[in-house]
Amino acid sequence: MLIESLQNDKIKNISRLLTDNRFRKKSGLFTVEGQQENDRAIRYAYEPAEFFICESIFKGNIPQNGKIHYVSDKVYEKIAYRGTSEGIIGVYKTKELPLSSFIPGTQSTVIVVEGIEKPGNLGAILRSCEAFGIDALIVTDGKTDFYNPNVIRSSVGCLFGMQVFQAGNAEVLEFLQDNGFNLYTTLMDETAEDIYTRNFTQKSAVLFGTEHSGLSDFWIGKGQNTLIPMAGSIDSLNLSNAVAITCYEALRQKKQQP
Repeated sequence: MLIESLQNDKIKNISRLLTDNRFRKKSGLFTVEGQQENDRAIRYAYEPAEFFICESIFKGNIPQNGKIHYVSDKVYEKIAYRGTSEGIIGVYKTKELPLSSFIPGTQSTVIVVEGIEKPGNLGAILRSCEAFGIDALIVTDGKTDFYNPNVIRSSVGCLFGMQVFQAGNAEVLEFLQDNGFNLYTTLMDETAEDIYTRNFTQKSAVLFGTEHSGLSDFWIGKGQNTLIPMAGSIDSLNLSNAVAITCYEALRQKKQQP
């Protein structure tokens, strides 16, 4: 059956999933738009509930799991976060894993981001973490929903292949210390040393603060202060850029090992 009405209950429901963080959390469902993003969600064992497909746009293979609904061009344009791109939106069940389920290896590198607010930044950070082989991303005191459509879009579905956790500062600190991580904070003071002097061939966690104010006072004295050297007149980088450089440096050091 083709859904052509914007008043259809399923269309109203998917519209709420797109825009309402609390509704996503309460329902335990979220939306994924685009062929590549849906392929990644399925590859990494996210459980699909249903799919909404616009046949005039969609060029991929019909998913084998989950109920299929066909929608008109007008309806798809209404529910698509990115307009009319690719013609497929999936609805999946969320996953919430406790930090205690993460089993780090002897060379694990972890990125910790405190209080991140912008979904686009979180998505870009996820993309860098996945691309450079970071073992886990931990968000402390986060204000952003992992399943916000903009997180999924800007990460190009990299959320699904990453180990991602959310916990309070105290729990994260205890976990990292108990598991023998070297802690590298990014507080701006005279003790900070060049990132290239840090040893990422051992268990390492690099901690970043909010986009506006950096790490909170909680992290003062908890790790070794680290900075990214710059040659220009600017003294700071966008949060996602700083994380990307850090992720690359960790990978570079590991690849140089004999």
